[in-house]
Amino acid sequence: MWLDVRRQLVENRYQLAVEAAGEFPAERRVAGTPLLAAASWIPAEPIPLASVRLEFDPDAVFSGVTGLEPAALESLPPGYSSYAEAIRGLAAPAVFEDRPTYRLISADLAGADPVLRFGRGTYFDSINTGEAAAHEYAAGVGGLRAAIGDPWNLSRRPANVAISTLTLRAEAGESTFFVHWRDPKKVGHAGGLYQVVPVGIFQPSAAAAWNEQRDFSLWRNIVRELAEELLGESEDYGSEAAPIEYDDWPFAARLEAGLDDGSVRAHCVGLGVDPLTFATDLLTVVSIDAPLFDDLFANLVERNDEGRVLAPQPFTPEVVDNFVHHQPMQAAGAALLHLAQTHHLA
Repeated sequence: MWLDVRRQLVENRYQLAVEAAGEFPAERRVAGTPLLAAASWIPAEPIPLASVRLEFDPDAVFSGVTGLEPAALESLPPGYSSYAEAIRGLAAPAVFEDRPTYRLISADLAGADPVLRFGRGTYFDSINTGEAAAHEYAAGVGGLRAAIGDPWNLSRRPANVAISTLTLRAEAGESTFFVHWRDPKKVGHAGGLYQVVPVGIFQPSAAAAWNEQRDFSLWRNIVRELAEELLGESEDYGSEAAPIEYDDWPFAARLEAGLDDGSVRAHCVGLGVDPLTFATDLLTVVSIDAPLFDDLFANLVERNDEGRVLAPQPFTPEVVDNFVHHQPMQAAGAALLHLAQTHHLA
């Protein structure tokens, strides 16, 4: 029975998310997409990524719903003590590790001083709550979802943040963007859906203690994901043995130089939460001028560890509208595409 519901969830994620969005107030939906957001999560104008202030509280204690409560465990198969454990034992994707993360505590992106505040978390925190709540929705029950309540209430559930990045190859009149099809056999979340590329959980590059502060950077997280998802580079940076020297990494250094000279532009357009899985995404746009893009991404991959990268898509209103409204696109990707097009970020 559990596997049957899990299969139904995996095969019908898009439609289930659209249906789940209908249970929330229309004013909480971002740009008319299924993505949900608190009022303070969507700025009126794009924010330069470097202007988003990050705060880290390593001692922050979480006291909300964990998905390990007795009522949540009743729906698990016999012998399993968490939803993540059941996935790992019965339906594990190719990549499924409980790595340390930065847990979002609070967010204000609409004020004069945009700020995101984080504590410590782990990847399975959100699997045991959000993915388990999605399973409940597919099964037609709602105990865990009811306990969590409003998914934008960050005190009620542990919120890992995925940084969803719309990558634009910027050229006058001919800008293109990139879309990822997430293979359900390879990923634990959003399998079978289209999404912008890259997307990566905001987390240290490895568990070694020195990475926690050194990797606490939205930009460095994006750089690693660009290398992994568009160039097929390994996620193993050797940072269990020594921290990443970003200044000595040619790819990272050239992107950093691009930020300085204006050939690379990075913005944040908001934060949102998926109505089905409660996955929380920071919506970012990285525009790279065509000459630099073509040099850095000459070996652009068609497949990576999480799925398939589509051919470059024209960044036009018609193509954006097709993905936003007519394709099985993850809610965060649909909202991000719409906002980037509205703000003319190419």
